[in-house]
Amino acid sequence: MEYSILIVDDHLVVRTGVTIILQNEIDNLSISYASNFPETMQLLTDTIFDLIILDINIPGGKQTEMISDIRKVQSEVKILMFSAHEEDAYALRYFHAGANGYLNKLSAEDKIVEAVKNIMEKGKYISPEIAEKLVTNQINNEPLNPFDKLSNRENEIVKLLIKGEGNLEISNGLGIQMSTVSTYKNRVFEKLRINNLVELIEKYNLHHS
Repeated sequence: MEYSILIVDDHLVVRTGVTIILQNEIDNLSISYASNFPETMQLLTDTIFDLIILDINIPGGKQTEMISDIRKVQSEVKILMFSAHEEDAYALRYFHAGANGYLNKLSAEDKIVEAVKNIMEKGKYISPEIAEKLVTNQINNEPLNPFDKLSNRENEIVKLLIKGEGNLEISNGLGIQMSTVSTYKNRVFEKLRINNLVELIEKYNLHHS
């Protein structure tokens, strides 16, 4: 039985490298390519694929929204997210959105083959590190989105900070003392385990894009 894979990545070296690795280790593969998301969607209307290896930063893509867009066209296709970003930062978010696996581009060849084989045979690939984190989150009742831990007022403060407002502007806008703003800000930083505004913006963009 031939297994049909679509590799979606805008770098020729990546597409070529993954193809060589998979064809050396897995028989009966038919591999196609796309270098941007609109091209991906067009290919999906013409060809049925078993697996899509999808770069999360593909031109024209919208991060997690790509998964639902793809499934609207081919509901049964498996999706392996392929990224230069560390698993700890992104994997849980993409699993929550419906991806079947997440793999770092710097993974060893055997990991790439293992991920594809696991998805082909079992429908999912989760690295031991991410599996442990999923279990830990469940045991500790931790939400996948850390901003869900914040109160309504704390989230309100976050949005104003993201917009670039300072403590004085937030104080005036919400009608609360500057010391109260500082207290909320400190709580936010503590709950999100961050130390400054730059980290807050990075974390916010990661979980709200």
